[in-house]
Amino acid sequence: VVPSDIEAHKALDDNERYKVVWTVLNALRAHDDRFNATVNKIELNKKKPGQILVGRPEVSFENGKPVTSSGDENRKGQEIAEQLSLQFQELQSVIFARMVQKVGDRRYWEQWAKNVAEIAERQIERINHLIKESEKHKKAFESFLVGLQKNINPSITQQEAVEMLSQHTITKPVFEALFEDYSFVKNNPISISMQKMLNLLEANAVEKDTETLDKFYESVRKRASDIDNAEGKQRIIIELYDKFFKTAFPKMVERLGIVYTPVEIVDFIINSVDHILKKEFGRSISDENVHILDPFTGTGTFITRLLQSGLIPKKDLQRKYQHEIHANEIVLLAYYIAAVNIENAFHDAFGSKEYQAFDGICLTDTFQLGETDESESFLSEIFPQNSERVLKQKKAPLRIIMGNPPYSVGQKSVNDDAQNQNYNKLNIRIGQTYVRESSANLKNSLYDSYIKAFRWSSDRLDKNGGVICFVSNGAWIDGNAQDGFRKCLEDEFTAIYVFNLRGNQRTSGELSRKEGGKIFGSGSRTPIAITLLVKKPKQSKKKGEIFYHDIGDYLSREEKLHIITKFNFVGNSSINWKVLNPNEHGDWIHQRSSKFDTFICIGDKDATEIKQLFNPFYSRGLSSSRDAWVYNSSNKKLHKNIESSIFFYNEQRVNYHKKLKKDIDIIKHLDRDLGKIVWTDTLIRDVGKNIEYKIQKFRTISLYRPFFKQYLYNDKLLIHRTYQIPKLFPNEGIKNIVICISGVGSNKPFSSVITNIIPCLDTLEKTQCFPLYYYEKREKQNPSLFDAADDNSEYVRRDGISDFILDNAQKIYGKRVSKEDIFYYVYGFLHAPKYRETFANDLKKMLPRLPLVDEPRDFWKFSKAGRELAD
Repeated sequence: VVPSDIEAHKALDDNERYKVVWTVLNALRAHDDRFNATVNKIELNKKKPGQILVGRPEVSFENGKPVTSSGDENRKGQEIAEQLSLQFQELQSVIFARMVQKVGDRRYWEQWAKNVAEIAERQIERINHLIKESEKHKKAFESFLVGLQKNINPSITQQEAVEMLSQHTITKPVFEALFEDYSFVKNNPISISMQKMLNLLEANAVEKDTETLDKFYESVRKRASDIDNAEGKQRIIIELYDKFFKTAFPKMVERLGIVYTPVEIVDFIINSVDHILKKEFGRSISDENVHILDPFTGTGTFITRLLQSGLIPKKDLQRKYQHEIHANEIVLLAYYIAAVNIENAFHDAFGSKEYQAFDGICLTDTFQLGETDESESFLSEIFPQNSERVLKQKKAPLRIIMGNPPYSVGQKSVNDDAQNQNYNKLNIRIGQTYVRESSANLKNSLYDSYIKAFRWSSDRLDKNGGVICFVSNGAWIDGNAQDGFRKCLEDEFTAIYVFNLRGNQRTSGELSRKEGGKIFGSGSRTPIAITLLVKKPKQSKKKGEIFYHDIGDYLSREEKLHIITKFNFVGNSSINWKVLNPNEHGDWIHQRSSKFDTFICIGDKDATEIKQLFNPFYSRGLSSSRDAWVYNSSNKKLHKNIESSIFFYNEQRVNYHKKLKKDIDIIKHLDRDLGKIVWTDTLIRDVGKNIEYKIQKFRTISLYRPFFKQYLYNDKLLIHRTYQIPKLFPNEGIKNIVICISGVGSNKPFSSVITNIIPCLDTLEKTQCFPLYYYEKREKQNPSLFDAADDNSEYVRRDGISDFILDNAQKIYGKRVSKEDIFYYVYGFLHAPKYRETFANDLKKMLPRLPLVDEPRDFWKFSKAGRELAD
C-alpha cells in the first residue's frame, strides 16, 4: 500500500517497508524464466506487460467516508477520484521503473562482457595460429587484409584484422537473435565478406566457448522477443556495444575516443541543422539532393534519430534512405550495430515489411578518404560492395555533415600501443590553416582527432555551401593552441553557433563544481560543446558572425540534458545568444587585457628583443614519465624500484638483440606491462643501440608537489625530459633558488611557489621555473672576466635576472637595487591578490608580465614581501 499523500518515487524509496515486495518478486524471477524476461523488457516496451498488474481501489475517500467517482450529486468526490487516478498513473510508472531497478538483472550482462573478453582473446590466438601454420589460411587472410587496407586504412595491421574477425564471430548470432524477421548477416556486404573468411576457421571453434556463447545468445533472444518498438531493440544493442567494447577492446575505445552520444544532444543537433538550412539556404533537410553525412557514426544514433524525427515526410523517406543519407564507421562492431539500427528505424518509420538494406553506410576511415585521389581505386575483390559505396559517397555533394567526432589525442605512453593514425594530406591542410594562424608555442593539440574532423569537414562541404554540426571536445573555445583554429573558423564560415555545455573535470575544487556534470558521463573528462558552422559562398571578406551561449554554472548532467531538450534547436528565442567580438589574440571568451601587454614579460625564449625580466634560461619542471619508479618518500624503496626497473630494461634489451635485432619496429617485441616500466622514445632508442643501463648514485631531494618533498633518482637515462633543469641544479653541491609558476593553459587558477630543490613538472600544473642563477660548464680555455665561479669550479654561475631589468630598476629606485632584490620583487608581485584577480585571463593564456611600480617604497615593499614568503 502506497499512501496517497506521498509522492510515488519518495514512497518507494522506503526500502524497509517495501523490501518484502522486491524479495517476493526476486523469488518469482529465480523460478520463472518467462517472468525474468518480462521484467527485463518493461523499460524497453511502450506497452506495459499484461502479466503484471498494479492495482488501486475503485473508490476514493473523504473524511473516512467512501465517495463515488461519478454522479452529479457529488462533484467534489468526482474531482478527488480524478486526482487519485492521475496520481495512480504516476505511481504505476514509478512502480514499473523501480521493478526494473530492484528485480531486473543487469549483472549477467556485465559477467558476459568479462566472458567475451576471455573468449575473444582465445579466438584471436587461435586465428593467429591458423594463419601462421596453414598456407591455405595464410593466403586467404592476406587477401582479406589487403581488402581491409583498401577499404578502411592502409595501416590496418594483421592483429586488428584478426580482432575484427573475432568481433564478427561473437556478434553474428546476436543480430540474428535480435532481428529474426530479416537476416542482417546475410545481406550486409561486410558481414558477407567476413563470413567467407570465417568459413575456413569455424571448424576450429572450441566447444566450451561455443557453449558459453550459446547461453548468452539465448539470453539475448529471450530479452529481445516481443519488443514492440525499434527504440527498445536499439537500447539493447547499445548496451551490448558499450559493455563489449569497454571490457573486450579497451585500447580501441581509447584510441578512437568511443563515447555514446545522448539522444537529447542528437535531437538538438538534427533540429538545429534543419532550422539553419531553412533560414540560411531556404532548403529543408528532406529536400532532394540535400546529401547528409555522419562521418563518425558509431552506433548510428544520428541517422537513426533523423529517420525517427518526422523531419523527413514519408513521401521523401525512401529517396533519402536509398540515395541521400550517408554514414561512415571504422570499427567493425559499431558499423554492424549502426547498420541494423538505421535499417530497423527505417522499417519502423516507413512501415515496409520487405527488408531494405541501408546502402549509405560504409566501413571506412573518413579521414583516409581525403588521402586518396579520385584516380586511386577503392575496389577490392574481398569487399566489392563496400568499395562501391565508398566511391559513390566520395562523389556526393554534401550539404550537411553532423555527428560526434572521436576525441582521442593518441596514446598516453608507448606501452598503450594506441597511437592515432597519421594522415599526411589532412595534416598538411591543418598546417596551412590552423597551425599557421596560431601564435602558440605548443601546437600538438591542433592534430587531435576532433580538430581533424573540423578540418576534413570544412574542406568536404559542397562548393555551394552547407552546414557542419558537431558535439565535440570544447577545449578549443578558450584553448591557447586553438587560437589559429578559431581565427580560421571566422574566415571560412559566415555564421558560427557555439553552445558550451561545460563539464571540464580536468579542473579541481570550486572550479570543477562550477563546470558541472559530464555530458558523456565517464566517457569523457573534457569540456563539451555543440558547434554549428554555416558555410555560404561569400561575396565579401567579412568575418563570420559568432553566436555563443554558456549553459551555466553548477548544473548536473541531467539538468544540462533537460535544458537542451527544452531549447530543442538553436533558433529557439529563449536561448540568450551572445554575439562575440574576438580580440587580436584570437580570444573569443575570457579575453586578455590590452593593459597586460604594456608590462614587461617575465621571459621569452623566442624574443628578438632583450626586454624581459629573466634571461632565456628558465625551464619547465622535470618530467620523468615514470614517477612511480624515480620518486619515492623512502630512499630504500626508491633504490629497490630503480634496481628492478633497470634490471627489466636490460633484460628486454638483451632479449631483443638475441632474437629480433633486425626488426626496426622495436616496441612490438618489448614487454609493455605498465607495472614493470614505461617505454618512451628515449628508452626504445637505447634498446636499439644496445646501451646497457647501470644503477648510479644520482639521488637527491625534489619538490614533487607544493610543500611535499620526495627522493628523486636524477639520472637522465630514466628521466624522460630534463629540459633546462641541469643548468639550474647541475649537481647536489650547487645551490640555487627558483620561482615556480603555473604554466600556460593551466586548468587551475594561477599559482606560484619558491624552492631551492629540483621541481617536478607537476609541482604546479605545467610548472615553469625562473631561477636566481643558472650554471654553465666552465670552458677550460678563455674564461670570461665576468664569470662568477661557484665553489664547484666545474661550473660558472650566471644571473637569471636580465641586465635590462636591472638597468631600468636602478634608474627608478637607485643604484643599491640588486638582481636578487628584483628576483624577490617578482615573487612578491606574483602573489598580489589584485594582480592575480585583474589579470586572471592573461595569466591563464600566457606567461606573466609585470610592471615596475612607480614609487621606490612600493618596490621595496614587494621585494621584502617576496623574501618573507620565500622564508
